Amino acid sequence: MVDAIVVVNAGSSSLKFSLFALAGDSLALRVRGLIEELATTPRFVARDASGAVVGKRTWDAALDHHGATEHVFAFLEQSFKEHRLIGAGHRVVHGGMRFAHPVRVDDEVLRTLDALIPLAPLHQPHNLAPIRAIARRAPALPQIACFDTSFHRTQPALAQAIALPAWITDRGVRRYGFHGLSYEYIAGALPMLDAEAARGRVVVAHLGNGASMCALLGGVSIATTMGFTALDGLMMGTRTGALDPGVVLYLMDELGMDARAIEDLLYRQSGLLGVSGISSDMRTLLASAAPAAREAVDLFCYRITRELGSLAAALGGLDALVFTGGIGENAAPIRARVVRDGGWLGMDLDDTANAAHGPRISTTGSRIPAYVVATDEELMIARHTRDVLRNL
Repeated sequence: MVDAIVVVNAGSSSLKFSLFALAGDSLALRVRGLIEELATTPRFVARDASGAVVGKRTWDAALDHHGATEHVFAFLEQSFKEHRLIGAGHRVVHGGMRFAHPVRVDDEVLRTLDALIPLAPLHQPHNLAPIRAIARRAPALPQIACFDTSFHRTQPALAQAIALPAWITDRGVRRYGFHGLSYEYIAGALPMLDAEAARGRVVVAHLGNGASMCALLGGVSIATTMGFTALDGLMMGTRTGALDPGVVLYLMDELGMDARAIEDLLYRQSGLLGVSGISSDMRTLLASAAPAAREAVDLFCYRITRELGSLAAALGGLDALVFTGGIGENAAPIRARVVRDGGWLGMDLDDTANAAHGPRISTTGSRIPAYVVATDEELMIARHTRDVLRNL
């Protein structure tokens, strides 16, 4: 039997998973898959390390996260019988003030994470659902929570501060930042591409349906665009990004919207979808000739350029720009816009390299290099899970 770790990354309408085999310090990917469209017509697909499909299924009725987790575990038990699970690692978006490092989940930890649901209502409940499902199915299996907020706890106090009275901020109202598992992976991968830049001032743009940017100094987070919740900063697929708080007051006073209606608007009806009125998918918008689609793309790129300047200021300069995430890794037109608009910083785009998705997409003569680096949050979670299990 081979010891293995399963990694679970649950979203609002999907559940991703990976199985890693352990051999000494190494982690070897055995299978990776997902169940998507849980609430409508669920579809399951699993691929081995070479990309070959090793499992496939569809359902006619909706699945909850418990049912999806049950299917994943049944699939692993049937198809990978020679692997013995020694732990399950989970992506949990919010760790609050308490959790600065990955932690083994017990009842008390789970209660603390439940209390953070109001800070990440779009993510936290779904992150925790598979933990409960696995606890019912395999109560003796250690489960490790890995937090998107932890990586940013290195930021200076000023970078985490919010200008509110102390009786509010003392309750934990501060800038936390998210996508930390992705940024942590990039911080570890960049030295293999550009060791000199990795030791210096780097801005990483994690662009996807959820989008943020992070300023790294020597691989350590010193500032990021997301704040108290995952609503702040860049425009996203269905989220507003940075918003004048006065808009919320206007929605309440003039439009009569209550907290839940505003939550739905800001989290699910805004961003690329809200501006375009067409789609939250960047691929659809880039392929559309509709003026509203172009407006949404333009605003998305403009916000990235604005935040790039802000983060470069926080760093006191810039030594490299890195794109990652679904849009960052695959949407060459978006990268081209950002690099060209950031030309004042000393970046010069290599169109051929950008079309080929890098890894370096700036010219050899560019003073500031720009890269595309594929992120791997699941591998980062597997590493953390392995390390916590060793210390149990």
